[in-house]
Amino acid sequence: MLIQPAGRTWDYFHEVLLHWGAAVVILGTIVLLAAAYLIMGRLRISAGRSGRTVTRFRAFERFSHWLTAVSFVVLGLTGLNITFGKIVLLPVVGPEAFSEISQAAKYAHNFTSFSFVAGLVLIVGIFFRDNLPAKVDIEWLKQGGGFIKSKHAPAGRFNPGEKAVYWLSLAAGLAVSISGFLLLFPFYETTVAEMQLAHVTHAVVAVLFIALILGHIYIGTLGMEGAFEAMGTGEVDSNWAKEHHDVWLAEQLEKGKAGYSAPAE
Repeated sequence: MLIQPAGRTWDYFHEVLLHWGAAVVILGTIVLLAAAYLIMGRLRISAGRSGRTVTRFRAFERFSHWLTAVSFVVLGLTGLNITFGKIVLLPVVGPEAFSEISQAAKYAHNFTSFSFVAGLVLIVGIFFRDNLPAKVDIEWLKQGGGFIKSKHAPAGRFNPGEKAVYWLSLAAGLAVSISGFLLLFPFYETTVAEMQLAHVTHAVVAVLFIALILGHIYIGTLGMEGAFEAMGTGEVDSNWAKEHHDVWLAEQLEKGKAGYSAPAE
């Protein structure tokens, strides 16, 4: 069972293809995001800050997001150690320290998977309705998110770009969760070949997932002024809301749910 064509193919994937493919995808994504920042700079609030804020995400919504986000970061870093640890970390810290770090990372990876799945389920339930396609999305796409016509494209609570991240994250999260649990509880319902397939699926989807979330992190921090506040405090400047989610803001105002507030004098 150890010396077999399928085993050699899997070994070549794990030791060669995955190393090169993951490096190209992840480092390539970082280079593209850095280039975007250098060329375009940070997307500012064109009208400036109004000093009035609007409630965008409630406390439980932010909790669900950060539960998933923190779990993802832990899983991503510990997973990358499995792929690149022997190449990057081992020569720096030595065999004994690397062994201890990798053992701790493996336990962290295994147990954090449960909080990630819990967060994913919460996010699906909370934000599913707001991420369904809507008529306003067509106009947003026609305007290229505002980049083609150099004006702010209309959008509901989430624009098509954010909806794409949501659905891709849901698909990727489902794929890494299923394949991950097959690896976590091996050979209950799987053969050797199926375990190898689960590992390949887990690794490939995880690498693409990391690249997707790197873009999401960039937009939510360096890429756009005022975006991080949405998940940081739950409040966004009213001018930011008007420029990026005007349809949603109008609906909130109509329902009396905008929750306007101004800083204390």
